[in-house]
Amino acid sequence: MPPQLKLIALDADDLAVISTHVQDAHVQASDILWRQSEKRLVVGMSRLDWEQTLEGEAEPRRLVAALRFDRVLACKSRNIDMAAPEKVLDLVGIEFHPRDGRNEEPAGSALLLFAHGGAIRLDVECLECELTDLGADALGTGLETEGEV
Repeated sequence: MPPQLKLIALDADDLAVISTHVQDAHVQASDILWRQSEKRLVVGMSRLDWEQTLEGEAEPRRLVAALRFDRVLACKSRNIDMAAPEKVLDLVGIEFHPRDGRNEEPAGSALLLFAHGGAIRLDVECLECELTDLGADALGTGLETEGEV
């Protein structure tokens, strides 16, 4: 297995890098955890291993990863049915917008954008985001195996 990715974003440019790595990730609604008392949002996902894909490997591979935002003051969602925990959402990307449209950081809103109009908006004191790979996806497609899976 290749080295596991661990990225930290403290500004909009860093977040753009993380956004690239989570593009086309699959997220189950049940894997979106808003921990209000901790000011934290954690999103479990199955992300496409873009590094391996861009290197021309024959079979695209998915990895289980965790995306974490800290210092979150508020979390709001649109077009995401939390009553359907097994529903799979396709993450399109993540954007950061400074507070009040000013080009000042660190305070602002992080937007997680999903296919079909779904979105999660996080109002943050300052941007603190981390993406960490946890290993092969549940189907084992991130592992080199002999025979069938």
